[in-house]
Amino acid sequence: MNILDHLLHKLFEENNLSREELIFLLKNIDEDSKDKLFNYACKTRNRYYGNKVFMRGLIEFSNICRKDCLYCGIRSSNKKASRYRLTKEEILDCCHEGYKLGYRTFVLQSGEDPWYTADRMVDIIKSIKRKFPDVAITLSIGEREKEEYQAFFEAGAERYLLRHETASRSLYEKLHPDSSFDNRINCLKTLKEIGYQVGAGFMVGLPGQREEDLVEDLIFLKSLNPHMIGIGPFIPHSETPLGKTKGGTVEDTLVMVALTRLMVPDSLVPATTAMGTLHPRGRELALMAGANVVMPNLSPSSVRPKYQLYENKICLEDEPAHCRYCIEGRIKSVGMELDMSRGDHWTYKEAKAL
Repeated sequence: MNILDHLLHKLFEENNLSREELIFLLKNIDEDSKDKLFNYACKTRNRYYGNKVFMRGLIEFSNICRKDCLYCGIRSSNKKASRYRLTKEEILDCCHEGYKLGYRTFVLQSGEDPWYTADRMVDIIKSIKRKFPDVAITLSIGEREKEEYQAFFEAGAERYLLRHETASRSLYEKLHPDSSFDNRINCLKTLKEIGYQVGAGFMVGLPGQREEDLVEDLIFLKSLNPHMIGIGPFIPHSETPLGKTKGGTVEDTLVMVALTRLMVPDSLVPATTAMGTLHPRGRELALMAGANVVMPNLSPSSVRPKYQLYENKICLEDEPAHCRYCIEGRIKSVGMELDMSRGDHWTYKEAKAL
């Protein structure tokens, strides 16, 4: 057994490698080793969730953002962005359509828009839960105060997505000139303490990112042990300071998806839209590398083109029903099974059964 095979087998058996071993693996992995890595990742996923892919309905309800992250198309400095906000009634309409299509998880995502105060968000959450009591609500609305996170949780939101973006402090600070690395990490820890099913995640191929930085992501995630982990390639947006830089690749992202699956074996890992943007079968490839979640868009078609964190995003004009059945076909094409349930983390389901 060569050194790469040894490291992959060790990672599969123990769900952990040292920093030095991970760096060596990333710097030396070859095509044969990638195939073995993806096979191990799928076996690990199936141990916890079987052959199922969980579908969430994504509602992008505002593209207004107070932050100025260098890579993001809806950053506050992008004066060419056409801004919008959905009303509570419009959000509920999206949920109604999604519910009819079988969705039992709604992901409410926005920029960091201060118009949606804690009181407004609590009202939206409670309104959704009153109308659809059996659904799970996931929020992805950025950094908030602990009291706000607590209020959202008590109102009925059970999950919160907050990508850490990169675990390298120096890289984070370069990309987020108006943000605090420590505050980002503290928000994730606070969310876990409150009781949310928490999602973190990072981008692959950021300008200046090294293998050592990606290893820090893996080590951080192992320590945080989040319930969900979103990983996607960096895709440049022309109306940002990084618009002319080189983006990430599907190939590198697949490796990180699989390594993350092995380091945090029971996590829920999306096959992201960004992967489908870079490759016609990008989401299918991610599923074959250990992912097990997809998030089709339920947002009104009139606003979808306005919510572009990166350019050339796919499915902007598709109707929700089309997205729902198109992705189901993609899931089946790789021999996996669609699951339209809430798709909770397995430990949450165990706790609820007690």
